[in-house]
Amino acid sequence: MKSRRLPREPRDPDLERQRIEERTTEQWIDEGSVRKAAAGATRRASASVGDGDSPTRRAPKPLDPEVSAELVEALGQQRGARLSERLAQASEALDRERFQESRRIALAISKEAPTVAAAHEIVGLSNYRLGRYKQAVAALQAAQDLHDDPALLPVIADCQRAQGRWAAVDQVWQELKAASPSQDIMAEGRIVVAGALADQGDLRGAIDLMEPATKRPKAVREFHVRQWYVLGDLYDRVGDPIAARRWFAAVADYDDDYADVSSRLRGLGR
Repeated sequence: MKSRRLPREPRDPDLERQRIEERTTEQWIDEGSVRKAAAGATRRASASVGDGDSPTRRAPKPLDPEVSAELVEALGQQRGARLSERLAQASEALDRERFQESRRIALAISKEAPTVAAAHEIVGLSNYRLGRYKQAVAALQAAQDLHDDPALLPVIADCQRAQGRWAAVDQVWQELKAASPSQDIMAEGRIVVAGALADQGDLRGAIDLMEPATKRPKAVREFHVRQWYVLGDLYDRVGDPIAARRWFAAVADYDDDYADVSSRLRGLGR
């Protein structure tokens, strides 16, 4: 039976906005996909998260019982219970962006309990955020082999993109499309692959790939807005200020504090 992993929880909108605002235009791919996956891999603290280097640490939330049961099954009651606590600490460290710590703890657990997908997933996401893309792919693929999850495919694709492995990016994109995931996961993948095309100088191809995002939804969600921002950026880069203003304005209509959209619009003469 394949391993189960931690349950996926809603993202914190305020934390989402903060992270989006902090990144530059050139990074619009790099952090988007991982936020979705990290939200699922980690157990968010019930209190607000402060500075990752703060000396005050609250006890981490316990793991999902199914993940703890996997550790107990693999290692016995006493050792499994101990590593459940440790994996919860790794999960919290990832959530609080203490990536070296989360990687160190989860890597040790993944070696001792290699059948637990959640440990590999945290290792992979930590490596991703540390820029260790080859190691991230290996760990995330190990998690996928234990438990297929389309939500990790955009992260794997972005790791391949960062390494300039364009054929591998396309392969993962085909896997993602075949999986028919939820709209938000599909949007993450689309943004990553559009970024890969842009990296290769195919800005028009990137715009064509983003075409599904041009259909206005009945209810606007954050992933719609992020796609509109990408469209605005791509049109700006190909020298089409009218289309760029259109999509940046759509973003601003949703949230005029979103990323640097206000300054982008000013730069385009709005």
